[in-house]
Amino acid sequence: MKIDLDKIKKEKPIEDLIRFGIINIDKPNGPTSFSVSDYVRRSLCINKTSHAGTLDPIVSGVLPIMLGRACRLSDYLMHRDKKYVGIMRLHEDIPDIRLDEVIKKFIGKIKQLPPVRSRVKRAERVREIKTFKILERNGKDVLFETEVQAGTYIRKLCDDIGKETGGAHMLELRRTKAGMFDEKESKNMYDFEEAVKELNAGNENKLRSMIIPAEVIGSVLGVVELKPEYIRKYHTGSPLFRHFLKNKTTLPEGENIACFAEGRFIGCYKIVNEEEVWAVPEFIFN
Repeated sequence: MKIDLDKIKKEKPIEDLIRFGIINIDKPNGPTSFSVSDYVRRSLCINKTSHAGTLDPIVSGVLPIMLGRACRLSDYLMHRDKKYVGIMRLHEDIPDIRLDEVIKKFIGKIKQLPPVRSRVKRAERVREIKTFKILERNGKDVLFETEVQAGTYIRKLCDDIGKETGGAHMLELRRTKAGMFDEKESKNMYDFEEAVKELNAGNENKLRSMIIPAEVIGSVLGVVELKPEYIRKYHTGSPLFRHFLKNKTTLPEGENIACFAEGRFIGCYKIVNEEEVWAVPEFIFN
């Protein structure tokens, strides 16, 4: 089943998009991720927003903001690979060949201890570094691009590289991609403010163009379609039985799926593959 996001974005009332949508904000240096999210909430006069992946105040870049009921989708969207561009300052002027050798040691699965100031428990954990490329070097300053598993601390990665090169620390960092959200489609705070002003003046077009319908979850998770005669069942929180579905799928047990009916998002389910029950509800959209 193909989800027609362009049609949803064009035809849905702006109020519905605001209550169940996502804005890919380009967070500037300075404010916290929470303050940006809360500013969006207050500007749109909605009861709740959340963000997919915290950025430190000094870090800029992609910060997806979930609007209204789309906050329930955060867990499905935030635990995805991230991409960053940053500057690492070496404490010693080591040769390029030596730096390359050290960086290669950090490609793949590594163990990381979260920083002291981190909000998460300080317990060693495994994270995967997909790529770490040197884009440019000017003396001790190294411009790099890295793609990592969600939950990887780039500041700590730079510090760990420095432990083998005579010291290093992160100077600047920008997130260019968070899962499916890319900086090319991100909207800066000024454009968002202007869109809200135009909305309040009666022109919804600019804000409409910014909001991604939360039905985009169907691009991230596997999608199944409910037969029309079983639509009423989902209102009661019924599990999904195999005969409820239009399309068959071989997704494994434990996978999350997005369920639609007649082009409308129904909810998210987890596959259990029991004898009768195929999947159980995790988020029902009533």
